[in-house]
Amino acid sequence: MALSLRRKQLDVIVRMLHLNQQQLPNGGEGQGEEEAYKLLVMDQPCVNLLSPVLKVADLRRHGVTLTLGIDRPRQAVPDAPAVYLVRPTPSNVDRIAADAAAGLYASFHVNFSTSVPRPVLERLATACAAAPAACAGRVARVADQYIDFVCLEEGLFSLAQPRAYVALNDPAAAEADITSLVDAVALGLFCVFATLGVVPVIRCARGGPAEMVAAALDARLRDHLLAKPNLFTEAASAAVASFQRPVLCLFDRNFELSVGVQHDWSYRPLVHDVLGLKLNKLKLPAEKYELDDSDKFWVTNSWSPFPKVAEEIEAQLAKYKQDVDEVNQRTGGGSGVEFDGTDLIGNTRHLMNAVNSLPELTERKKMIDKHTNIATALLGHIKERSLDGYCDCENDMLVNGTVDRNTLLNLLRGKGTKEDKLRLAVTYLLSFETPPSSELEQVEAALRESEVDMSAFQYVKRIKALNTQFAAASGTATKSNIVDWAEKLYGQSLSAVTAGVKNLLSDGRQLALTRTVEALMEGKPNPEVDDYLLFDPRAPRSGTAGQFKGPFREAVVFMIGGGNYIEYRSLMELEQRTQPSKHVIYGATEILSGAEFIHQLAELGQKAGLGGGSSNIPSSAAQ
Repeated sequence: MALSLRRKQLDVIVRMLHLNQQQLPNGGEGQGEEEAYKLLVMDQPCVNLLSPVLKVADLRRHGVTLTLGIDRPRQAVPDAPAVYLVRPTPSNVDRIAADAAAGLYASFHVNFSTSVPRPVLERLATACAAAPAACAGRVARVADQYIDFVCLEEGLFSLAQPRAYVALNDPAAAEADITSLVDAVALGLFCVFATLGVVPVIRCARGGPAEMVAAALDARLRDHLLAKPNLFTEAASAAVASFQRPVLCLFDRNFELSVGVQHDWSYRPLVHDVLGLKLNKLKLPAEKYELDDSDKFWVTNSWSPFPKVAEEIEAQLAKYKQDVDEVNQRTGGGSGVEFDGTDLIGNTRHLMNAVNSLPELTERKKMIDKHTNIATALLGHIKERSLDGYCDCENDMLVNGTVDRNTLLNLLRGKGTKEDKLRLAVTYLLSFETPPSSELEQVEAALRESEVDMSAFQYVKRIKALNTQFAAASGTATKSNIVDWAEKLYGQSLSAVTAGVKNLLSDGRQLALTRTVEALMEGKPNPEVDDYLLFDPRAPRSGTAGQFKGPFREAVVFMIGGGNYIEYRSLMELEQRTQPSKHVIYGATEILSGAEFIHQLAELGQKAGLGGGSSNIPSSAAQ
């Protein structure tokens, strides 16, 4: 049975909207009191997690008539119940207590997106107890929902934790800050598996953020499993019946650095990278679009190369025009066709068929116009920035291990944004173990000519130097020196930055990440993964006897420090080509475009005092 993260998150949300009453298996709505209209009050993180799975029309169907922000002034609706979905923060519980004391709503159904710390829960109880007597009576329910992650589609999720890569690799970071971030990532992953109702077997490389998150998640799961019943009790029978648990494969972004910066020629990565797709929503200057599994064209063509997408749009438009002409001819609206009234029944039947086909034709036209506008916007950027040239050059370096020096230098001096040029230069740096010094100097000179901030380039250059210098010490990194810069950069795998990239996109464009995941799922002896750590929260702490190393049919792959659509596509291809079939869910602390990730590298370079000149690094909301 395949893991269904999006569906299970949606089930929890729908049950919450119906005041935590169990819904019918077919998704039917409850009866009586459940159907009363209600208000939904959320903070911004919960708005973000809700928007990819429920649209406004869906909320209306579940009885929600108003959606309000918790941090904005709100008018009293004293005869309606209110459903709160917020993160468990002191400021949020203070607002909830104030709303209850003021009697804004008839009843308060408080849902926290994740586990509520005891001090926060006590703060809410104390505030309600200190308010007028009716205040506590209005709070009908307080529940932990464990849905604090953004599920963009069935096989893709994000914890919406921005700038995790910077925080984990900052040379000035305090140990407490890193520990806090690691705990937050572990809690987010706990929410994912609580929603799925399964306890994973955890695999990760030794040292660094991946091992730290694995240890924190293992401890959290072990502590939770001590309680009976627990969040995983309900799903225990199903798990036993399937004789299978998923494997959680944890990776640090440094495992494959260049995938985070490279350009891609497929429709979906292009829309995300160039046009700024966020939370399945796209804003163009004149239009706003939703791009999700309800868009059949997007589902079918989003992984196709951009030229094929343009051809498919033309084909769809031609087919639409042909169908419209056929309808016009049948109803007498086309050229050369006259309606003389002799076949009234036949013409009436054609007219009825035409009327019935109008909604479908209208939807097709809207879809064609939508993707025509998106493709036109993309084409403008491609021509303005020579993105096809960047993709070709990077592909030659990563797949073929070759580069045409003149092409490389012309791109660095020619069209494209400064981020484009920096991404190309970093890809060049990571594609060759020892690039010729004269060629490297020319690349740096070309960047300076284009007035590109060198911080990110020098930072990656430093990473490569440290990679060579500390390779022999990869197995000795410990958590005790976590604030040491070199250890934080390379604690996970000192050879990963260059060795992983060296094999990038080889073997039929298969990423090193995908190759490693496939090896971990197979569970066979393999030198690439034999030294990976194994955590099994259901097994005794002492010893490794009896620990299950595979094979696994299902996996959750999680990238600490930011993921991207290129890795997601590669894992989807793994699903499609393996027999028996495997199921993989991909997640990350945030989903980043290449430009967003290069800004994080630049910020780290500036913090380390590398590069020349300063640049204002624009912050971006985590997806």
